[in-house]
Amino acid sequence: MLRYFDYQSYLSLFKSVNYGNDNSSPRVCSFVLGWICYAEKTHGSYILPYISSTKSPQQIMGSLVKDYFAAKQGQTPDQIYHVTVMPCYDKKLEASRQDFYSDLYRTRDVDCVITTGEVEKMLEKENVTLGQVEGNTAYCVLSGFGSPDGGLGSHLGGGSGGYLEHVMRYAVSQIHGSSVDSLQYKTLRNQDFQEVTVEIEGKRPLKMALAYGFRNIQNIVQKIKRGKMTYDFVEIMACPSGCANGGGQIRPMEGQTNNELLQRVKESYDSVPCVQPDLWPGVKDIYEEWLGGVDTEKARAMLHTQYHGVEKVASALNIQW
Repeated sequence: MLRYFDYQSYLSLFKSVNYGNDNSSPRVCSFVLGWICYAEKTHGSYILPYISSTKSPQQIMGSLVKDYFAAKQGQTPDQIYHVTVMPCYDKKLEASRQDFYSDLYRTRDVDCVITTGEVEKMLEKENVTLGQVEGNTAYCVLSGFGSPDGGLGSHLGGGSGGYLEHVMRYAVSQIHGSSVDSLQYKTLRNQDFQEVTVEIEGKRPLKMALAYGFRNIQNIVQKIKRGKMTYDFVEIMACPSGCANGGGQIRPMEGQTNNELLQRVKESYDSVPCVQPDLWPGVKDIYEEWLGGVDTEKARAMLHTQYHGVEKVASALNIQW
């Protein structure tokens, strides 16, 4: 469901800014805080205008829980304590940003962030395994938005976002009025830098890329600065191999390598039934009920954020004498 909110927002930006202007304004995804902090502190006004204003899935869930779910429960946002489990320590910093704090209710959209590695340590301390814990759906916000059997659901594009996969498919559908069975990824400098091009006769080609790890991110930044960016959209991850390899993830067991654990994580994710976000039952109904539509003032307030370039302060250490 959160993916559907993301794609609607990205598509709106893509159609209004990109399409038809010779790729001069690429959209760069914004859900990795390490990348956002790097852009704010290092590149400021050069890069921030190109970054999508769409909130990360964690913060969209924060809006959903503290606004929509709270109202459903007849409660105010400060009466709900919202905890997320994430593969990245940077998500703790993201939750603490002032943009995601309500002065009216004196509460944050996300109150506490725990990494998967921390969850493992908590369970070990209590000598408990997840298989022993009973599920509780009494306060399920997204009931019915998983797999067809009501369990977990995955999405195309793997466990590290899948943004390119779905933004491309959605753009082809909504802009070109067509569809694609599968996307062909072309590996460039390394496995963490790939591009996808969809060409339909009589239509302008759509070209997107994914760039994981700061070595590849810097390559994208330089292309944007030099005006040589040829992509309509770029999916960016700060960690090599993406969120499945996040710094907060569970560590390998004794005798197990990082690559072996990463492969196991990917296989586990792929074993879950895949569901197309925009086809999930009830999603569009919540969009209408909660936000009053796609391009409304409330949708912009709940699903979008802003970035803050950090002004560089001159000192004797960085002055070129």
